[in-house]
Parts: sequence; C-alpha cells; structure tokens
Amino acid sequence: MRKPQVDYSAVFRALPGMVALLTPDLVYVDANDDFVRLSGRTREQLVGRYIFDVFPENPHDPAAAGMRETEASMLRTVTTGERDTMALLRYDIEDPAQPGHWQEHYWSPVNAPILGPDGKVALIAHRVEEVTDLIRAFGGPGGDSRNRALEAELYTRARELQEVNERLRAAHAREREVALALQAAMLPPPGPTGSHSVAVRYRPAVGALNVCGDWYDLVELPGGSLAVAVGDVVGHGLAAACAMGQLRSALSGATRVAGGPAQALDALDLYARSVEGAESTTAVTTFIGWDSHTITYSCAGHPPPALVHPDGKVTFLDQATDPPLAARPEHGPRPQARTSFTEGAVLVLYTDGLIECRDQDIDTGLGRLADSLTRHRHADPEALADALLTDLLPPTGNTDDTALIVLRL
Repeated sequence: MRKPQVDYSAVFRALPGMVALLTPDLVYVDANDDFVRLSGRTREQLVGRYIFDVFPENPHDPAAAGMRETEASMLRTVTTGERDTMALLRYDIEDPAQPGHWQEHYWSPVNAPILGPDGKVALIAHRVEEVTDLIRAFGGPGGDSRNRALEAELYTRARELQEVNERLRAAHAREREVALALQAAMLPPPGPTGSHSVAVRYRPAVGALNVCGDWYDLVELPGGSLAVAVGDVVGHGLAAACAMGQLRSALSGATRVAGGPAQALDALDLYARSVEGAESTTAVTTFIGWDSHTITYSCAGHPPPALVHPDGKVTFLDQATDPPLAARPEHGPRPQARTSFTEGAVLVLYTDGLIECRDQDIDTGLGRLADSLTRHRHADPEALADALLTDLLPPTGNTDDTALIVLRL
C-alpha cells in the first residue's frame, strides 16, 4: 500500500482554532485560516510584521496589560524552551474597517516552542482560543446586570490567577538563586593536585528549582594518592541540596580513613540510611595511586567513570557496580576493582545528566561520550570539559543537573 503524501502546509492552514507561528523576535511567519478569519487581518497584514505592530495595545484602556503579558509569555518560551500557558486575557483589537474603533476580545493563549536542528527555539507556536462569545453569554449587549457582574467576576478572577502565577514564578526564581548559592558554597573549585591538571564543571538543570542534586569531590589521601568522587541525590531543590551536602561531607570524611573506595561507600551506605532524602542516591569513588599507576574504584548505582587512554581508546570502569545507597533491604559490603593507566591518560567522572536523554538508551549516551572523549583527548582538562558539555548537552539547557570532573593522569 502506497504511503499517503502529507501536505503539512495545508494541514497547518486547516487546523481548527487560531494558530500562528512567530520568530523568537516575535515576528509573524505564518498563520492558519482560523487565525486570519478571527483576528480580522489578512495573511499579508500578518506575515513579516512584529506582533505588536499588528495588534497594539488599546490606547483608550489605561488598565490594559495584554501586550505586556503576551510578550512576557512568549519570551519565557524562547528563554526556557518550554510551553507557557497564559491565564484568560482581555486583549482588544482595532476594527480594520473602522480605524480608531476598538473591539473587546477575550483570549485563552498558549505559547509552545518549536526547536531547530541546533536545539534552540526556532519558532513560537502561538495558539489562541477566542472566548469572547462565551464571556458575552454571561453578560454583554442585551445581558442583564447579573450576567454582566458574572462577567466582571470571571475576568477579575482570571487576572488574580495570573498575578498569583507571576508571584509564584518570582518566588521560584528567588528560591533557585538560594539553591544555586548553596550549591556554589558546597562545590568549591578543586584544591592543588600536584602536576596533574583537573577541571570541574557543574551545570544546573533548566527550570525553577531543578538544582542541587549532584556533587563532586577531590580528596588528597595519605601517601600522596588522590580520591575523586561524584554523586547524585534523587530529587531537586533545597531538600536535595541539604541531603547532598550531608552525603558529600560524609564521603569526604570516610575516604580519608577508609582502606579503599569500597569501604568508603560501605560507610556512606550506612550513613545514608539515617539521612532523609538520601535513599537511592548514586555515587562512585576512585582512589588514584600515582606511584603504582592504578585506579581502584567502587560504584553505587552510578554511571561508570571513563578512562581515556593516550591512543584514544575509552574504557568504562564498570567492574565494581552495586545498587545505589540505602537501596538494599540489608546493608552489605560493596565490591571494588582495580585497573592500570599510563601517563597522559584522562579520567572522567560525571553524573547521569551528561549522558542520559529521554529518547535514547544509556548505551547510546555512553557511546556519544566515548566518541567525544576520543576526539578531544589531547585538549587540556579545561578545554576538554567544555567540549564535553558542548557535545553532549542541549544548547537550551538540560532537564537534569550535570556534574563533571576531568583529570589528566
């Protein structure tokens, strides 16, 4: 059976309801037939023009806020790459047949991002439900005073809801700032590592409070060895930040007295059972012996560290993997493994935000990481860390935190 050919332009024009496409600069690119019909503008009057040149604010209404609210919603969509649903909105439009005469309109808009090949917002899909007739059914020309009062009440409640949403956004932004400040305080730059250069990165997730679940740590050990660890607390926000701070400090202390990475994670597992929000945290820690040229490691449900050899081969350290912290009914000893390295190799520890995508399995993510490491292996750790973030994270930001350590061995 022959596959039918779809004329997507015709589909767009025929979509029920008002739909327009705009650039991130808020210039009309196209509009479907319902948008043209219900807005009272021809397609030629729309395409290529700035939205508020076509639909300016009603100058006779000092309380009008439709332009400001619509612009803010669209710019949020461009900035976050996420859909933004607006509250019921009054936005009067000028009668094209009677210049200077403004027609009362009520709209229910939704702005959705359309991403380009580079992952950035290329277009805004502006979908609008025209609800003026519904509002007028409760009070308008010919309606009684009770219905007009109901109309006013409905509009007032819609405006109040929008104001509440704006206050919530502001509160979330302030809490995000607090969380990021807390994250920065608990994740300082790494200390001296001798002749071995190191780079660390932390990228918070996009969104209001999707921060503070991930951590990294570097600890100088007796005898001149170095311990490197990363971890990831389940959840986001200030609660995750608090659990993260406790676990990071506990592992840092345990590492200094433990006989190896498995013993350090054993102690952390016991501690995590008494910390609210710590259950199912993942972590991996590595002990690097400079004299023996070995890496001893243990992993608690975490993505495996990557060892990049000078010839470009990438080995994932996955021979000592156990469940996440406090995830087993009974506490038990954890495994550890050892591998050798040659001078000039690179060790990379990271959290799952670097490699996981909703539409890809983890093996695909690990493959992309290995390919990027091979291509950039000769770069210094700072440049390599930046290259990894560029290659693996979406340009518009990720939906999960990402912590990363790059260490030249």
